[in-house]
Amino acid sequence: MLLTEKMKDDMFSPSEKAIIHYMFDERENIKDKTAKQIAEQTYTHPSTLIRIAKKLGYHGWIELKNIFLEEIDYLNSHFNDIDANFPFNERDNEITIANKMALLNQMTISDTLSLINNDELQKATDLLNQAEEIKIFSLNNNLLICHDFKSQMIRIGKKVNLVSVDPGHEAANCNSNTCAIVISYTGETSTITSLLPMLKKRKTPIIALTSIGNNTLTKHADCIFRITTREKLFSKIGSFSSNGSISFLLDVLYATVFSKDYKNNLEYKIRISQYYDHRTSSNKVMEEGGHDNV
Repeated sequence: MLLTEKMKDDMFSPSEKAIIHYMFDERENIKDKTAKQIAEQTYTHPSTLIRIAKKLGYHGWIELKNIFLEEIDYLNSHFNDIDANFPFNERDNEITIANKMALLNQMTISDTLSLINNDELQKATDLLNQAEEIKIFSLNNNLLICHDFKSQMIRIGKKVNLVSVDPGHEAANCNSNTCAIVISYTGETSTITSLLPMLKKRKTPIIALTSIGNNTLTKHADCIFRITTREKLFSKIGSFSSNGSISFLLDVLYATVFSKDYKNNLEYKIRISQYYDHRTSSNKVMEEGGHDNV
């Protein structure tokens, strides 16, 4: 759940609400303001800011302020021209819809890329590259997106299992040589979060794909990748942006694993494809040379 959404919950006293209203009104302007200055301007006490931070699950005011500013910066960037929930309207014709969907896809990739942390990417790449087996845990609609990732990874000799049946038993059968990719937009889906203690007990590294902000999944994950967080849970035409973000992240992870042994992976992939793929085309762009034996 986004911090800015959680701050709207009805769990604060009148003095705490005054500070929260002030934060939303001032937004980026609170960056260089001290707790004492904000307390003076809201006619409250500095300790009230600390109480707000504690209620929201943070150690203190500075941590809360930094997370708040990071989130405001994210929400202000990109996606100024299109609504991820309603990227087109009933008056748009077909080609207009096509153009708006293209713009949404471009913005989704740009947004997702801005959220990737280099250290997390390097760590996740090593975990996937070293794993004897990769298991992906998610709801079925997300698992459909993962089929291409599985197919690509198999083509470079990696074992990938999309867990759709008996996820609890699959989690219990993991070990330190397994790498779990856990995908949840909210990070709070009970059927997914219930697996996390078992995965930790089995010492299985967890790569999380989830929304920005703190949630149950991020608390258990070894690596965190953020899904572009622009969509409502239900009030939307489709999950275009979140689906595109997940797909892009999986493409990035496949590409970085591939790059760890680029030459051998490329030779292996081409050699196996030549043996099994007998498609032909009259299109010169797609035309391949002769097939060699494996």
